[in-house]
Amino acid sequence: MTSAVWLRIAAVSGFLVVALGAFGAHGLKDLLVKRGTLDIWEKAVLYQMFHTLALLLLAARTNIHVGAAVCFLLGMVIFCGSLYGLAITNIRWLGAITPLGGLGFLIGWGWLVWRP
Repeated sequence: MTSAVWLRIAAVSGFLVVALGAFGAHGLKDLLVKRGTLDIWEKAVLYQMFHTLALLLLAARTNIHVGAAVCFLLGMVIFCGSLYGLAITNIRWLGAITPLGGLGFLIGWGWLVWRP
């Protein structure tokens, strides 16, 4: 995959993180407060934003680390996605798969430590 593709992926993720952050703060706030899951939603938004920025930085490189980028993307889908789902539905087993996404983040960062 080229840097342009990763830039587009990061841009889509950036768009989604702003939209989901606003949706959680306004459209879903009553539901999230009622369920006591607003902090879970906010954690998902925060982690997605940080890793979107990491993808942007990787896409800006001439020699992109595709492995790290894939790990960050999978981490966002699994970690953030499971937290978004948990916050909306309050289905607790979704929290059990969240660490798999966290592992994706860790592998991505480790990849960059090992192959800068």
